[in-house]
Amino acid sequence: MAIAPDFRKTAGQLPLPPPAAEIANPMKTSCFNACRHKLPLLLMTVLAVGWLPPASAGDRPTVRIENVRRAFHNGEHNAFTDLIRWRDRIWLTFRSSPVGHQVNAAGSVIILSSADGQSWRQEHRFSVAERDTRDPHFLIFNGKLFVYSGTAHVGKEGKNYTDWNAHLGYATWTTDGATWAEPRALEGTYGHYIWRVASHGGKAYLCGRRWREHQPPPGPGEDRTTLESALLESDDGLRWRFVSLFNHTFASETAFRFEPDGRLTSVIRSGVDYSVLATSRPPYREWNRQKLEGSIGGPMLASWGGRLVLGGRRTTPDGPRTTLLWLDGAKLTPFAELPSAGDNSYPGFVELDDGRGLVSWYSTHEKGTDGKPITAIYLAELVMEK
Repeated sequence: MAIAPDFRKTAGQLPLPPPAAEIANPMKTSCFNACRHKLPLLLMTVLAVGWLPPASAGDRPTVRIENVRRAFHNGEHNAFTDLIRWRDRIWLTFRSSPVGHQVNAAGSVIILSSADGQSWRQEHRFSVAERDTRDPHFLIFNGKLFVYSGTAHVGKEGKNYTDWNAHLGYATWTTDGATWAEPRALEGTYGHYIWRVASHGGKAYLCGRRWREHQPPPGPGEDRTTLESALLESDDGLRWRFVSLFNHTFASETAFRFEPDGRLTSVIRSGVDYSVLATSRPPYREWNRQKLEGSIGGPMLASWGGRLVLGGRRTTPDGPRTTLLWLDGAKLTPFAELPSAGDNSYPGFVELDDGRGLVSWYSTHEKGTDGKPITAIYLAELVMEK
């Protein structure tokens, strides 16, 4: 399979991320300081100033962050969010686990819905036997609301990987929001850890992270240069086929965004201090890649007010923070830092009818009544001001 153009020879393009040993100068960025310590449980207001991309120079909005609230906490580790609007309701999904962040079959995916983004009810909860179930993501496709989850096989003991190549995607779906299908293994995803999914032109597309030639490293976390990202395609959301590779090394979590003309933009969490912007046009077999300064953990791409918003965890002088940025070409400009610290990120985003944005994320910046950090799901509203 040819990957063109040759990005190493294309003016204005940067090479694919080099091995870690070749990377110099960790990311240095100035992010906005927001309240990052103890927060009220229901309400807080933060002001963050945004910078408008050059395409609309002269119209520089400010973004007000308001009504910050804890949306969900049940005493477990709650993380990895996504948001979507469907059938006049807002839908929120995330993983909840009584044993924390680690790989374990005790975790399950929770799906909530709300009419106003304030009051939520649980619609569904699922897990997969002998598998770690996490990183749920929504897709509206063929009249159904799908929830996709990557899973690792952990065996009957319910913990630790049994095989680095035994990853498998699963999905559940509904046509009415009330009745949900049993989790189904996705054909064509074995050996891939699936992540975000999007659709265009009557087909669904997802990111499948895998080891090159399905040869895992000799030990956990070793030689991550052999991690690559595959674009998979489906006609029904359940059976998937390979399209192309869009990242060949240090591949990880990926955010997708289709434009009306079919252009596909993806942002890939990659090395310690960089990410990768990869773009393609139908049939998505040739990719242009550029290096983005700064690692973006749990990336999210969304459209808001005609602009592209990128969200995820960034390293700041005060530690890891869930940050929102304008994405203009390969230029990243932070415009808001959400209340967060420690284990945090994986935002979701929807644009509301009145032009406000609603963002979800998880964080460990608050403490429970016992004085220990909790890992909870948070929501905030964004107001773009002229």
